Formats: sequence, C-alpha cells, structure tokens
Amino acid sequence: MLSSVEVGTLITALGCGIGRTEFNIEKLRYHSVIIMTDADVDGAHIRTLLLTFFFRHLPKVIENGHLFIAQPPLYKVKKGKQEQYLKDDTALDGFLLQGAMDNASLHTSASAPAIAGTGLEGLAVQYCQVMTTIKRVERIIPAVILTQMIYAPVLAVESLHDQDKVAEWLDAILEFLEEQEVCGAMYDGKVRANPERDGYLPIITITTHGIEDDYMVTFDFFSSGEYRSIVALNGALSGLFEEDGYIKRGEKVFPTQSFALGLGWLMKEARRGLSVQRYKGLGEMNPEQLWETTMDPDQRRMLCVTIDDGIAADQMFTTLMGDEVEPRRLFIEDNALRVANLDF
Repeated sequence: MLSSVEVGTLITALGCGIGRTEFNIEKLRYHSVIIMTDADVDGAHIRTLLLTFFFRHLPKVIENGHLFIAQPPLYKVKKGKQEQYLKDDTALDGFLLQGAMDNASLHTSASAPAIAGTGLEGLAVQYCQVMTTIKRVERIIPAVILTQMIYAPVLAVESLHDQDKVAEWLDAILEFLEEQEVCGAMYDGKVRANPERDGYLPIITITTHGIEDDYMVTFDFFSSGEYRSIVALNGALSGLFEEDGYIKRGEKVFPTQSFALGLGWLMKEARRGLSVQRYKGLGEMNPEQLWETTMDPDQRRMLCVTIDDGIAADQMFTTLMGDEVEPRRLFIEDNALRVANLDF
C-alpha cells in the first residue's frame, strides 16, 4: 500500500511524514483531513483501506481529532421541482415510508373507524423492522419460514418441553408454507428431541429440485429478541382485517386482508411521480451537486474518526487487514452467521 503513487501523494500533501524518525504531528498542514469516497460498497472498501493506513502509520492524526469521513448521499429523490438527497438505503426506505403514510388510512372492515396517522405509521414501522430482522436472520433460517411465523401460532420457550405443542406449531407452519409457491418447493418437518435442554425442537425440510435442506429452529432462536419482535408483530396483525377490510390513500382504495400487501400497495403509490437517482460514484455528480451535498461547510455532514479502545482496534485491524490469513479465516468462520451487513 505504501508503494502506491496515490498514497505517496497523500503523504506528501499532509506534510507530517511517516515512520518513527520522520513523523511530526506539528508539521501537519491541515487541521481537518477528510476521507471522501463513493457512497456505495466499493467506496466503503476504499475507505477501510485508508483508515487502515492512518491507523497504522499516522495514528496521531486520529488521536488529535484531525481525521473525518464525509457523508455523500447515495440517492437523489425528485418530485416536480422539489428534490432531496438521501444518504443510503435506510434513508430512502424511511423517505418512501413517510410518503406512503401521507393521507393514508387502514380500515379493518367497511364499517370500522379508520386507523391513520401515528397509529398506522407505528404499525408500518414495526412491520418494516421485522422485515429487516428477517433479512438479517435468513442466513440461518430461510425468510420463507420466518415470514410464516408472523401469522402462525406463537410457540413460547417453555412450550419447547412439550412435544405435542412443538408438533402442533410445526404443523401450523407447514400448513402456511404449503400455501406458498416458491420455485416449486416442497415442505416437510419433524420434531427432534433436545436432550441438552430437556425438550424438543422443530426441523423443517425444504425440497427444491430434488435437493433436501433441513433447518432446525433452535432454543436460542425461540428465546431471542428476533423471535420476540416477530411475536409482537404477530399480535399486532392477528385478526386485524375482516373480509371487507381495505387500505385507502387519498381517493384510491385497495381491498385487502393482508397488511403486507396493503403496505406494499402504499409504498408503490408513494413512488408514483418520484424520480430516484442512485449515485454509483462522486464522479456522477456535477461540481455544484458535489459542493451542495458533500463539501459545503454549512450543509455537509461528517463523522470524526476516534479510537475508543486502542488494543481492541489494533487486534481488529491485525485480524482483518494483516498479512496472516489464518486468523482472518477463523474470524469469518466464527462470525459468518452473526453478520448483519456484509459490506459495511
């Protein structure tokens, strides 16, 4: 890395040198050193390499509060003459959700009073949070199974000691799954004894193109915060709609008995008339946009890089960015199923 032309230019520009004999923080030419990379995955990777360089060779720049990370937007949303820049996918989802809630109401039946405002928004946010949880956990349990847990009966942790209750829950999940049409998949299941916990655990088998995959829903999952969030949503949506229920936005009406389908319709309506531009790189912005979104001191947002635990940071950089492959491989194996966002 030190042999690259770009890093050499950076060292020259900073003016403080590197190494034990040449480094002098007093010669640093700039009070603020800002890392500005693209807002996408490739930009995040380049930013990580630059952070490694500063941590290893110019730690005083970080310790003295001189290193910052710019926050360029990933999206520009435009409707008519109005436009807004959004930092990332989370910000875009939040923006669209806010738009979907505009003049929207949920009617559990034709005669029931409307659920609107903060009530509807709270339910929508709760649903979206559970969908995010499912996306994170699906590396362990497929999303098609997790989604059915929103509508199936709840299986409490203490019920895992009762084989009949576990079997009843499994039958309900399989019944829901059979109603799905996912690439011609077939579903089966069994209950296996769990002697370590003196109980029983359900195993769901998904057969796709003749290939069987078994997924055990473990004790740890049933006792996790993820399952509790699914159970909470289960309670909020249970019996919500009657046969003549519908969702309304403005003058448009969408008959439905499914909150998921109704929210999907609202989000689609919110996108009407919107132009969403995704910036793959800062080079796609013209100079005025780059100034307005990322460089204007009165408007920009930046993160100050700090080191809270030097020993822990050193261990992490050594493991993930060092020359030794084995520690990195072990770290990946130990944490593969816990990762929430692989790229960031």
